[in-house]
Amino acid sequence: MTISEKVAYLKGLAEGLDLDTMKSKEGKLISVMIGILEELAMSVEDLEENALNLGEEIDVLSDDLSDVEEVVFDEEDDDLEDYDDDWFEVECPTCGADIMVDDEALTDGEVECPSCGTRYAMELTDDEAEDEDSPVE
Repeated sequence: MTISEKVAYLKGLAEGLDLDTMKSKEGKLISVMIGILEELAMSVEDLEENALNLGEEIDVLSDDLSDVEEVVFDEEDDDLEDYDDDWFEVECPTCGADIMVDDEALTDGEVECPSCGTRYAMELTDDEAEDEDSPVE
């Protein structure tokens, strides 16, 4: 039974008492209290309906956000899963292939292109590793 149904039942019981709501103090009091209960019941039902609608909208937004996260983050994860966190990518100036540079290559000071085999000196400056674009001889 909903709150509105309970208030309607209570109103029916009060009407069954045949209280004089115009002259009797008790009748006036009960009549006003039932009126307030009716308003409260309608407000609660409106709030419950709004909460359900908001919950449904939140579910839709959550699903959309999950789709966006999957597209944005999963593609990056697929590209990065074979590498450590401490690496970056540079382009070979000779053949244009991508060269993965990690901490070990920076420590060694040079990197070899896996496609053409040309070796390049690497220098770390200003928190960025830069390719000197000059083959090691």
